[in-house]
Amino acid sequence: MQGIESLVEGEQKIVLDLHVHSTASDGLLTPPELVEEAVAAGLEGMALTDHDTVAGVEAAWAYARARHSSFWFIPGIEMNTDVGPHEVHVLGYFIDPRYEPLLNRLEEIRQARFQRNLKMVAKLNAMGYKISVERVSELAQGGLIGRPHIAQALMEKGYVFSIREAFEKLIGQGKPAYVPRYKFLPEEAVQLIKGAGGVPVLAHPGLIQNDDLVERLLTLGMEGIEVYYPEHSEKDIERYLEMARKGGLLITGGSDYHGTPEEYRGKLGCCGVSRSAAKSIKEKALKSKTNENMEIEVDDKKESYQKQRIDQFNTRSLE
Repeated sequence: MQGIESLVEGEQKIVLDLHVHSTASDGLLTPPELVEEAVAAGLEGMALTDHDTVAGVEAAWAYARARHSSFWFIPGIEMNTDVGPHEVHVLGYFIDPRYEPLLNRLEEIRQARFQRNLKMVAKLNAMGYKISVERVSELAQGGLIGRPHIAQALMEKGYVFSIREAFEKLIGQGKPAYVPRYKFLPEEAVQLIKGAGGVPVLAHPGLIQNDDLVERLLTLGMEGIEVYYPEHSEKDIERYLEMARKGGLLITGGSDYHGTPEEYRGKLGCCGVSRSAAKSIKEKALKSKTNENMEIEVDDKKESYQKQRIDQFNTRSLE
């Protein structure tokens, strides 16, 4: 069945990490730095999947094309949505980073995130944790401000020893300084990703901790499921492989790498996909009618962005 790949050692080699974050959202490395780190790690490609932003996509793509022409860069996104009390993340691969409806919605989300962070910082201040919005913004380095930046500010002041401790003690869901997120539904994320010519994939289903909900989510137009993930156990992997087989879904994997010193989920390339699995995603993207005649300005020349990003997979065999 298309997209069903086993990454058991010796059977399929991981060559692409399909879940990576940069300074455009809550990662510590710039998009070009991530490309360099991926090359140094021996990866043949990666997908940049920043939270609710595509601000780093074109920089990474242009850098990879200029410096590492055989590197397979996939433009992506990770959209944060909610279903009741559950956080549900939707990955999108091969998206057009200039698709206007997506950009408009992302700007609304960015504004809502900023207001949410103001409220969380105010809560922390009232509890005696003296951090400033200004410092949190500086830590975001011009990218989308998120809770990891608040956690970093708390670490700087010595209030916590790690980002994980900040979440578990103060800013995680249900904790004293937590503020509920702007409500955004997974079905809307799926439609925006498809509208942008992309392939929507359910991210790290094991973190949802509700397989009934996972199975319902997979019926909302998802075209794949992130089976291989640092926090998935062997039993998790077996369950999600079976769900993919039953639903005829693509299988993806990635490290969720953020470049932090205490990378408690996984190092770059610890999870990913084989060449044949990447080829399956490429073929799914090529079937999208939205991908036809997609043009953007790159290096002062009008070029077919979608064609070039797909053609990167054709410069070397994926078999």
